[in-house]
Amino acid sequence: MPFEFFSIAVSAAERFLSSFNDYFYTYVLIILLLFFGIYFTFKTGFVQFRYFFEQLRCVTERPDSKKEVSSFQALMVSTASRVGTGNIIGVSTALCLGGFGSVFWMWVVAVVGSALAFAESTLAQIFKKRGESGCYGGPAYYIEALTGKRLPGIIFSVLLILTYGVGFNMLTSYNLQSAFSQFDFYDAEVSPGVIGIITALLVAVCYFGGGKAIIKVTSLMVPFMGIAYIGVSLLIVILNFKALPGIFVRIFTEATDLRAIFGGFSSSCVMYGIKRGLLSNEAGVGSAPNASAAAQVSHPVKQGLVQLLSVSIDTLLICSATAFMCMCSGVEPSAEISGAKYVQLSVENTLGVFGPVFITLAMVLFAFTTLVGNMFYVEGCAIYILARKPGKLLLSLLKVGEAALVFAGCILSADLLWNIADVTMGFMILINVPAIAFLGRYVILALKDYGRQKRLGNNPVFRAEDIRLPYNTDYWK
Repeated sequence: MPFEFFSIAVSAAERFLSSFNDYFYTYVLIILLLFFGIYFTFKTGFVQFRYFFEQLRCVTERPDSKKEVSSFQALMVSTASRVGTGNIIGVSTALCLGGFGSVFWMWVVAVVGSALAFAESTLAQIFKKRGESGCYGGPAYYIEALTGKRLPGIIFSVLLILTYGVGFNMLTSYNLQSAFSQFDFYDAEVSPGVIGIITALLVAVCYFGGGKAIIKVTSLMVPFMGIAYIGVSLLIVILNFKALPGIFVRIFTEATDLRAIFGGFSSSCVMYGIKRGLLSNEAGVGSAPNASAAAQVSHPVKQGLVQLLSVSIDTLLICSATAFMCMCSGVEPSAEISGAKYVQLSVENTLGVFGPVFITLAMVLFAFTTLVGNMFYVEGCAIYILARKPGKLLLSLLKVGEAALVFAGCILSADLLWNIADVTMGFMILINVPAIAFLGRYVILALKDYGRQKRLGNNPVFRAEDIRLPYNTDYWK
């Protein structure tokens, strides 16, 4: 009887949160993110296009000391968190339920949303702190500077830990073990537990290596997995190149079919494309700035420009790779094969038995780097909440707890956790985006200062007084 009551309660909670999230994202968060994405796109003079080659130059800069975090390493940490199983499953779902037109709107949102990514990462650099082993910071610090109180920053940090350290980590580990479910050796009763133990142990090794170990792992694995995944997708596109003209026609035809769009807007290609783009690149959520603040650069704008690349890597490269390998395969998307199955069938249709094996490997690598990258955020938020670095015992307990959640995610159904994580991430956006909007003028001034110094032929160096910053800064004094 108690178990039956618990099951009914969980089911009711899932239905309520699912309905709440549909309304919350469709009528509140998407409008908020798009509005300020467009706002910063115009206020920065389309920075994502004007400074494209500068983005590539900045990411190759090295800090003065090998012990300091480079722009590239910070980029890999944020990309590790952004690029996950959602780049495979999420894009597949958008194609199966929203159609080919969703790809076009995914591109549009990635371009617009990248301006928000630039703004929040630049702010994280402006308000970062100097620590014993390098610099650190994130939205909690610029939220505190804006409000003059620590409580809003603490609330944001707690929400981030619940979202990434609990919800998304458990979901990611669930997706990781479920990637093996198509193989004959998979036993529904035994395999999840075994995979969970192995994953938790591997993740714990990285966790106990500390922030430097996380940075090293992501710096090695993210470029490798990204290049391999894009390479296979290009091979599939080349093998099916005759289908490309028809695919592009279908993308733009469905994307501009107003009758179909407004006939059912919440389930249209526009909505699926916007959701996929916004939730994939995480611009405005406030996660990536925690990694951006760790980079050693001479000017905050440099790391803002570097983070523009992370959005491009995630949505314009990885998500597009998934979309085109599916669309070129000849397998027609439908609700019945939505998710990983559509991708596996698509790759198998072109590459044979190698296809499902490769997609499984890609999902495992994407999931693992996400689990590792998220811990970097969790540890940073714990430092903010405690107003100091956690002691060895507390930090060890935190890492053991995170590893346990990774194991639990493999053996539990995560529908309720997915909805809870969506809610907590939504409230992160509601706190972060208004803070970016209020502090946005200093992002614009910093960008103008950067451009002025570049025109003079100098390597831009930041001073807080040059942008008339009225807040105290720890790092840029």
